[in-house]
Amino acid sequence: MASSRPNVIDDRIHVLRTRWDNYVNAGSFDRFIEFTVTVNSLAEHFNRMRLPGLVRMCEGLENLALARLGTQASHPIANRDIALLQRQVETLLAAVRTSRLVAPERRTEEPAEAVGNLEWIKPRLVWLVVAPEMHEMANALRQQIDFYGFLTAEIGWEEQLPDSETPLAVLCIPGRESAEIEHRKIAEIRGACPASQMIYLGVHPALDNIVALMRSGIDLTIPIEEGTTMVLNCVLDLVQNFEPEKYRVLVVEDSLVAVTLIQRTLSEHGIDSRAIRDPGRLLDELQCYRPDLILMDMHMPRFNGVEATRVLRQMSAYRSLPIVYLSSESDVGMQVEALRLGGDQFLNKPFNPVLLAAVIKTKIERFRETQRSSRHDGLTGLLNHTAAKSMLKAMVDNMTPSRMLTVAMIDIDHFKSINDTFGHPVGDQVIRGLAWLLKGRLRSSDLIGRYGGEEFLVALPDISPAQARAVIERIREDFSSLPHAHSKGALFSTFSAGIASWPEFDSPQNLTEAADFALLEAKQHGRNRVRQALATDEDFRALQPYLFPENS
Repeated sequence: MASSRPNVIDDRIHVLRTRWDNYVNAGSFDRFIEFTVTVNSLAEHFNRMRLPGLVRMCEGLENLALARLGTQASHPIANRDIALLQRQVETLLAAVRTSRLVAPERRTEEPAEAVGNLEWIKPRLVWLVVAPEMHEMANALRQQIDFYGFLTAEIGWEEQLPDSETPLAVLCIPGRESAEIEHRKIAEIRGACPASQMIYLGVHPALDNIVALMRSGIDLTIPIEEGTTMVLNCVLDLVQNFEPEKYRVLVVEDSLVAVTLIQRTLSEHGIDSRAIRDPGRLLDELQCYRPDLILMDMHMPRFNGVEATRVLRQMSAYRSLPIVYLSSESDVGMQVEALRLGGDQFLNKPFNPVLLAAVIKTKIERFRETQRSSRHDGLTGLLNHTAAKSMLKAMVDNMTPSRMLTVAMIDIDHFKSINDTFGHPVGDQVIRGLAWLLKGRLRSSDLIGRYGGEEFLVALPDISPAQARAVIERIREDFSSLPHAHSKGALFSTFSAGIASWPEFDSPQNLTEAADFALLEAKQHGRNRVRQALATDEDFRALQPYLFPENS
């Protein structure tokens, strides 16, 4: 099933072009704000899609526009400024057209007879720009990148760029070439591949070197000693593309006019909002709406915004929730007091819509990043035990009779002996290797969590149990051939897995316990295999009263 991403981009580009034309024709301040907001929103969209080159171009266009925003009286802007912005708009549109933004094909439904040849995710292209003396090192890195489901192509620093599809990422590995050659080549690649992530491996830890590379077009620099691990992490992260949940803002404001203006601004930036004019309803709305941020007026009937904030800061559930004041209060002392008593920022009315949206997005993103860090495992970057169980519950709660879901419990075989023989750092490397393989081979819609120690939880929605088993079997086979380097060479490891499917097992607990039972059977029958839990199996039926006493 092909992604609908190109259509989404086409729609957004159409809005950008229309709003720019509207301003050129009308020259009004409001039209210019609409255009600037659209550029900012497009940059946010490209950022979510991990397209740093296009993000950079949008930010450049936005900065040019903001420098000319001024006031109502300064519009229409001068003809030379219109011509400058026009050139930037056309450059951005051309970059989008040439980047050929086509998402990898992902099949979520296959006929049962095709399971053996299931093409799970189409390989993604990565270019390696390599100096001759670094060929051996680059070749070893290519093998690992290819192993995790990518296609790689090697290019010399002075070779012509290949005439192929746009790569997902470009990895630059320098040698002894002059900096002039490197910067020229990087700039050439950036011009040809504006949407690709560009990574430079082997940077000297000096600020001026890194800044010069970034100015040429590099997005990320990596010291040589962090090479393989960080490169694979960065490249694998690029394929975890999904549209995140919309930002949610609760507006607490007693003025209907102000509410209308605020919600219009937030809507322009793709931010969902709900407004209440009575602060007495605040706790009820927080519980049912669960916002990422509160936009609070200072002066309201019954009690003021500072008093409401002080109450929220006494509740553990809302202690870290961002609260931004938006008020006409001009007394600096009162503003400082409002911040001291729990507010995160103070903005004045009348507000600048671009600044308001920027502040809200920044606060929410930092809040969500804090939330994410508490939900992810530090070693692998996967969901931790608690978060994985919570996400599985949400997936099961959203199931309908027409949908399918299979859960797999995966455990690395003989892991204690790996730690005892080779040490915990090598054991960590084996765990990380399996995490990378799961991230590289599964879809962004799949649940992947580190359940504990060397055990992983995977949930595959919208494919049949037979297809899910074929996918896990393929990953098992590939993992058994993955070398894990250590000081005396390389070791190979295997894993065992148990799977269980909904609706045969109709709750998150039943699914995980049934999959865990199947995993135990896989280990008892020799390890390095996948077993499926079936409610009709005699052994499983005998254990059901102990696994699910509530069903007995």
